[in-house]
Amino acid sequence: MTITITAFERSPDGGKGLARDTRVRWALEEAGLAYEVRPVSFAAMKEPAHLHLHPFGQIPTYEEGELALFESGAIIFHIASHHPGLLPDDTNARARAVTWIFAALNTVEPPILEIVTAKFQEGDKPWSKERMPLIADRIRQRLNQLSARLGDADWLDGAFSAGDLMMVSVLLRLRPSGILDEFPHLAAYVARGEARPAYQRAFADQQAFNTRPTA
Repeated sequence: MTITITAFERSPDGGKGLARDTRVRWALEEAGLAYEVRPVSFAAMKEPAHLHLHPFGQIPTYEEGELALFESGAIIFHIASHHPGLLPDDTNARARAVTWIFAALNTVEPPILEIVTAKFQEGDKPWSKERMPLIADRIRQRLNQLSARLGDADWLDGAFSAGDLMMVSVLLRLRPSGILDEFPHLAAYVARGEARPAYQRAFADQQAFNTRPTA
């Protein structure tokens, strides 16, 4: 069955790989799965057809036969659970990899997303500039904890897994801020993720998608 995912018709980041469809593309590439991408405009994201797939009017979504999913974490967990290469065979190691998916989304990403909110949605507020250092401190606290856990290891728990894919994808959102560079172990960790051939293919595809000519 054909796999179809949705992506921004034109990503706000201009094709730098920060939109969440990139992490889904990466998982599909790691699993060796062919897929199609359907562009969605910001207007179309609020229309009934898309809201039927994603009730919150966002991207990405995932369609395969009668199955329709939303939320990048759920999509990646589905891909990893049904195709080899993204979750370990050992039951305990598999559970730990899933834990890292949740940690990336629930513990590490929220303070990182506050930067985007403060800059682009609250940038005109009189307290916005005062809030930024507080956000940066919360991010550094999480990164200190994550860096201590990673140490000198290549990946979070043995071999590369969907947990690493998600964590690297989340940490990439920090690159514009420069905060990631303050943590050499984590910067090297992200670089290892970016060096994976599957990530390279996913990034190239989404970049071409975002720079394609439109009528």
